[in-house]
Amino acid sequence: MESTVLSGRESRLFGAVAKDLLNLCKPGILVLLLISTGCPMIVAAGGTFPYEVFLPTILGGALLSASASALNCIWDRDIDSIMQRTKKRPLPDGRIEIIEALVFSLLLGVLGLVVLWKFTNPVAALVALSGHLFYVLVYTIWLKRSTPQNIVIGGAAGAVPPIVGWAAVSGSVDIPAVLLFAIIFLWTPPHFWALALNRNEDYRRASIPMMPVVAGERSTHRQMLFYAFTLLPISWLFVYMTPQLGSISAVGLTILATVFLFMNFKLFLLGRKLETPELIELKTKTSWRVFSFSMIYLALLFFVTVFDSVWVAHFG
Repeated sequence: MESTVLSGRESRLFGAVAKDLLNLCKPGILVLLLISTGCPMIVAAGGTFPYEVFLPTILGGALLSASASALNCIWDRDIDSIMQRTKKRPLPDGRIEIIEALVFSLLLGVLGLVVLWKFTNPVAALVALSGHLFYVLVYTIWLKRSTPQNIVIGGAAGAVPPIVGWAAVSGSVDIPAVLLFAIIFLWTPPHFWALALNRNEDYRRASIPMMPVVAGERSTHRQMLFYAFTLLPISWLFVYMTPQLGSISAVGLTILATVFLFMNFKLFLLGRKLETPELIELKTKTSWRVFSFSMIYLALLFFVTVFDSVWVAHFG
């Protein structure tokens, strides 16, 4: 009887630890990163499914991304304990020890690099490693606490997965992959600042120089609008420079970028009006809508390009 109770406690303990370790990997972000890795692989393969490299690329990319997220959690545990959104994470809440998280993250990183190197190619492995190191060393350790341009420059790390997926199929970093990198790089500031606009107090308490805290709402709205506008020409250039794509992508990406631009323009106009309690509530709702649509935008962008590449491959 006693052994049964002990076994139950151990089982619950193991489940809690596993859940906390998974939390360190930031699974929500991980899903987006894997979508932006897997979909370009199908486009690079000309609308066919790259069976031989798809699974190892997804697995290796997931392990390296999870490793980078865990290292980010380790470094940021002090500010995470201050911010309302993050104070219940495993490290600031004391549910995971630093050494446990460090060993876990390093094991994931090494395993991910080995998988990519052995089962895809060195180019994909090195690109993925560069994204990992950039996110940890450049964004997390250097930029995040030192400049309001942290998200702009640091966004390069989140834009690396499409290059990894493309390189895993082609063995090289081609122009379409670089343009996909540029799209996600330009998408990141309006996406993240839309969230930051409603988390101002969190970032202010943690002394993180996020753009809305340092430059104010109006300047942030203006810069969000600029980055949203740049997505239109880059999307057109991406379609033009990618032989695997056709008119479906041209129309689809134009519509998506235009809607995203319009939503940012609406937020920009609201920020120019005389502030009232009703306007504050409307701006809050609008910035949340921009944030929500930004994720839909990215998912649909990849869906449209994959569908188009399959269409072009079969129907010309």
